[in-house]
Amino acid sequence: MIKGKFAILAIESSCDETAAAVVLEGREVLSNVISSQIEIHKAYGGVVPEIASRHHLNNVNWVCQQALDQASETLAAMDAGETSVISDAALKEGGSGGGLSMDDIDAIAVTYGPGLVGALLIGLATAKAYALAMGKPLIGVHHIHGHICANFIEHKDLKPPFMALVISGGHTNIVEVSDYNEYQVLGGTRDDAAGEAYDKVARVLGLGYPGGPLIDKIAKSGNPEAVEFKRVFLEKDSFDFSFSGIKTGVLNYVNSEKQAGREINVPDVAAGFQQAVLDVIVTKTVTAAIQMNKDKIVMAGGVAANSRLREMLQAECDKHGISLYHPSPILCTDNAAMIGCAAYYNYKAGKISDLTLDAIPNLPL
Repeated sequence: MIKGKFAILAIESSCDETAAAVVLEGREVLSNVISSQIEIHKAYGGVVPEIASRHHLNNVNWVCQQALDQASETLAAMDAGETSVISDAALKEGGSGGGLSMDDIDAIAVTYGPGLVGALLIGLATAKAYALAMGKPLIGVHHIHGHICANFIEHKDLKPPFMALVISGGHTNIVEVSDYNEYQVLGGTRDDAAGEAYDKVARVLGLGYPGGPLIDKIAKSGNPEAVEFKRVFLEKDSFDFSFSGIKTGVLNYVNSEKQAGREINVPDVAAGFQQAVLDVIVTKTVTAAIQMNKDKIVMAGGVAANSRLREMLQAECDKHGISLYHPSPILCTDNAAMIGCAAYYNYKAGKISDLTLDAIPNLPL
């Protein structure tokens, strides 16, 4: 422990970010190191699993050491400012950088699903090796549980119950959160996740990768009413999503405009697409909160950083007296701090894994 606080080294490698973090008591982040592969995968217009796995293999041990070093520097800075007193074991002689070791860590946490199986296996093998070699408990974490828990790091006073909107490249879910480890998925995507639809539409519009931030940015200069795309709400009272139709609608519109020799106003198309997607997401999320008597909604996942989504959801929450919580952008993306937070609550609930823990690419919540 570090000054009596339970310390977790967390590892996240579910997709194309190799990440490690040191987290105390679930909510105090000493380090959060992320090695991104975005520039590598841009050339392919999306994540190539084999390439992602190879880079995880090259990066994971270095990233873990960086997390320990950064945590040591954080502790040194806190001690110098007399904002926190740390144990003698936390900082070795020689000052900051390299002062914190595995001896100071109480447990190893790792994402074991869902995600790309090869990428997951790299993080999982590393975590198992550390746990076995150092005699530390191993805590497996569900990736989506981690995303939701990112809000506990950002908002120290946040407690369940609440409604969660998990929205990323691979997931679009409305989740009822009853307690720190109790979840019920009320709705999910039946085809493309929202982030996946953003990436595909960005490719059609020639914007590049990743599509979410690019569409969010260019849509600001567009007219969301200039090009109308169909809103798909599915069956009455359903909290599920379907975005493949709107993706096809954008493709058909672009092709028809090109065939007619007309110039395509990319900002208008981006704005119209985004508005259609977010109208559905915001409506369903707020409706779910009202029906389940929740007065809090939390956002989670990469697309939770979307400025227009935050703006629309905040406005709708204000109408109904619902409090809205969302993490800062660095905690919206895949990161290990959120995994450390989720692992802490798993540990408190007695959810400890053994060395037979395996990667589950389609792990349900």
